Amino acid sequence: MNKQLLDRATEAANQACDAASLEIERFLNSGDWSVSNKPDNTPVTEVDVAAEHAIRKVLLATELGADFYGEETGRHSKAQSEQNDLLWLVDPIDGTKSFVRQSPFYSTQVALLQGDELVVGVSNAPAYGERLVATKGQGVHLNGKAVECNADVQLNDAYLSTGNITTLAADTQGWLALGKLVGQVKRSRGYGDFCHYHQLCCGHTDIIIESDVNILDIAALYVGVTQAGGVMTDLEGNTINQQTTSVLAAANKPLHDAVLALFSA
Repeated sequence: MNKQLLDRATEAANQACDAASLEIERFLNSGDWSVSNKPDNTPVTEVDVAAEHAIRKVLLATELGADFYGEETGRHSKAQSEQNDLLWLVDPIDGTKSFVRQSPFYSTQVALLQGDELVVGVSNAPAYGERLVATKGQGVHLNGKAVECNADVQLNDAYLSTGNITTLAADTQGWLALGKLVGQVKRSRGYGDFCHYHQLCCGHTDIIIESDVNILDIAALYVGVTQAGGVMTDLEGNTINQQTTSVLAAANKPLHDAVLALFSA
């Protein structure tokens, strides 16, 4: 994808996040919305669905011809040919549990996948006041300011953040590896959701561990981390893809290799 199309995709992703923010604000101002449970027993609100409809309207109106895959409404095809290799990946409210509790730790995630490569990512957290925008070959910006990971930080000086680690906690080997990691880093916290990925891109956090995610949660954030100079795989070192369920993200490759060695032992 050339720079002109990448710029147009980034603009569309930003516009989609703007549209979602307006829907979210409308419902928050009214205070009138319902919560229900999906088949996997996770919550979904009227706001999630309305925000996704607003996002989809913006993205499918672009000339890119990309298909759409959303957390709440599933897959929608825009392509005129089976050869289309562009797919929007969208989570209208990542962190619905936080949203329901009126915590600011929720965000809108919009990413563009070209073939097997994530090329655009926008992570917008309106209540938190942060928007991370990343485009392949163009770096990453937080609220308009260029940011980057800690290029030289080593394990004994690193800051660790964990997200959802329910599955990891049930795995004896993985849990022991996490314990060893906690004992070797300088500081450990659990910021979770979009927040610690934004921090990683800015050099405020250096390692992220999660064991319970899906691609819609992390696609845009992956673009951010990698464009900021970081490395992001699953906990087994595999490339992030549509089947990914865990994350090992680090500020630089030597740091990532050191953490991966602990989980591979």
